Amino acid sequence: METASSPADPLLETRQDGIATLTLNRPRQYNALSGALLERLHAALDALANDPRVRVVVIAAAGSAFCAGHDLKEMRSLPSQAQVEALFSRCGAFMQKLVALPQPVIAQVNGLATAAGCQLVAQCDLAVASADARFAVSGVNLGLFCSTPAVALSRNIGRKRAAEMLMTGEFIDAETALDWGLLNRVCPADRLADCVRDLASHLIAKPRETLALGKALFYRQLEASLAAAYADASRTIACNFADPVATEGIAAFLEKRPPRW
Repeated sequence: METASSPADPLLETRQDGIATLTLNRPRQYNALSGALLERLHAALDALANDPRVRVVVIAAAGSAFCAGHDLKEMRSLPSQAQVEALFSRCGAFMQKLVALPQPVIAQVNGLATAAGCQLVAQCDLAVASADARFAVSGVNLGLFCSTPAVALSRNIGRKRAAEMLMTGEFIDAETALDWGLLNRVCPADRLADCVRDLASHLIAKPRETLALGKALFYRQLEASLAAAYADASRTIACNFADPVATEGIAAFLEKRPPRW
C-alpha cells in the first residue's frame, strides 16, 4: 500500500491494487469542507487524473461522519460576500472535477452526510453507504437554503424528492436514499470497506480507456437534447469500436475466450 500524506493532513491518500482512496480527515469537525481541505482535494484529483495506475477513486472519511458540509465557523470568519461566493465556487469546481475525472469515483459513506456532504455523495459516480448512514440538506433550518447541493441532488434523485429534502431539511435513512437513487448499495457498517472494494473490483476488471470514454459520454449526453445526445453517442461508439481494446474484446467474445487486455 502506498501512502501519500501524513496523519495530520486534512486529506489522507492511499493507493492499493489500482484503487486510490482519499479520506477526509477532519473527524472532530465531522469532516467539514474547509478551504484547506478543498484545495487538497483539488490537488489530489489533478494528480490522479494523469495517473494510469489508478483505476478507481474512492472518497471515504475518518471518524463517525462522512461529511457535515461546509465549515460554518470558517464561513463566518470570511470578511466579505465575495469571499463566501469564492469558497462555494471553489467547491463547485471540485464537484465538476469529479465528473471530469477519467476514473470512476465511489463515495464510501459512513454516518452522516449533510449539506455539501450530501452533495458530494450525489456528485460521485457511485455511492455505497453503511446501513446506519443518514442524509440531509438541512441548511433551510438555519435560514440558509442549500443552493449548491440543489444542483447535484436535482440531477440525481429527481425534482420532487430533491425539493422535499431541500425544503424540509429532514433526514432520510440509507434505505430511503437507496430507493431514491442517491446510493447504489447499502451494507452493514462493519462491511462497508469490503463492499466498496467489491464494487471497485468490478470496475477494475473493465478496460480503463473504455470506462473513461464512457463516463465522459454519459455526462455529456445528460446535458444535451435527445437528438444531440444520440448524435454524440453514435460518434462515440463508432470511435470506441475502432479502438484496439474493443477490437480485442469483440474478438474474444466471438471466439469464446477471455480478452487479452
